[in-house]
Amino acid sequence: MDFQQLKLFLHLCESKNFARTAALNHLSPSTLSRQIQRLEEEMETILFWRDNRSVELTPAGEQFYQFAEKTLQEWRLLQQQLQPNTMDLVGEIRLFCSVTASYSHLPEILATFRQKYPKVEIQLKTGDPALAVQQVQSRQVDLAIAGEPEQLPENVIFHQIDSLPFSLIAPKVACVANQLLQQQPINWQEIPFIVPVEGPARQKIGQWFAQKGIKHPKIYATVAGHEGIVPMVAMGFGLALLPDVVIAHNPMNTQITYLNIQPSIDSLSLGVCVHQKNLHNPIVNAFWQSLVR
Repeated sequence: MDFQQLKLFLHLCESKNFARTAALNHLSPSTLSRQIQRLEEEMETILFWRDNRSVELTPAGEQFYQFAEKTLQEWRLLQQQLQPNTMDLVGEIRLFCSVTASYSHLPEILATFRQKYPKVEIQLKTGDPALAVQQVQSRQVDLAIAGEPEQLPENVIFHQIDSLPFSLIAPKVACVANQLLQQQPINWQEIPFIVPVEGPARQKIGQWFAQKGIKHPKIYATVAGHEGIVPMVAMGFGLALLPDVVIAHNPMNTQITYLNIQPSIDSLSLGVCVHQKNLHNPIVNAFWQSLVR
């Protein structure tokens, strides 16, 4: 048994998916399977019930999970205690954020941390911001830049770093949406909208629809993430409500126009979130402290 096996075991406990854990750890599924089999042979017990659809811990696996997590936490603490200088903090930290956040907010955050801890390796994963809290909760990443959801999971801590206002945007090209906007009064029930599939921004948009009295909004398309929405608006497929930072950093923002937004829509609280248990990791804790101080 070694620390790498413990890390793979814990990751599999969270992801419950051999293919996902293997990919994120740069292994083939067969190699990961052999690692887990060796661990089970060493423990002389079955740690996972697994079939083609799911992976679940056995009762023995549940006990081993507690041991593995505690062992890795104590190892990281010992490493930190043995380092004579905080500048020698060595290891890696896994971050998740949207493509937009990777250049709108992340550089400033990383600059402060990297100056103090230059030997820590940063592993950055970008994707749909709606999945950010889920990535942290399942511990597939250590921290994430995320919009604050209406209900934060009990085991996740959120620290606000910004407040993002929204804008209502429309195409500049001639299209059905613009024709409908010329009518008086505007029939908002017929206006096509492009919206995120899910997440805090989608929740804000849903609240705006309700305030506007749009009972059954006409959704032309749903998009995973925010960056792909601006091009769809620019091409004339519909209107969209998006955080200003997403629009400002999109290369197609010159091909859209801003509309008067009534009623106003609440700003989105943007922050960094972390799983409470991950704060036992000295590197994650150092990153978190660099934010909240």
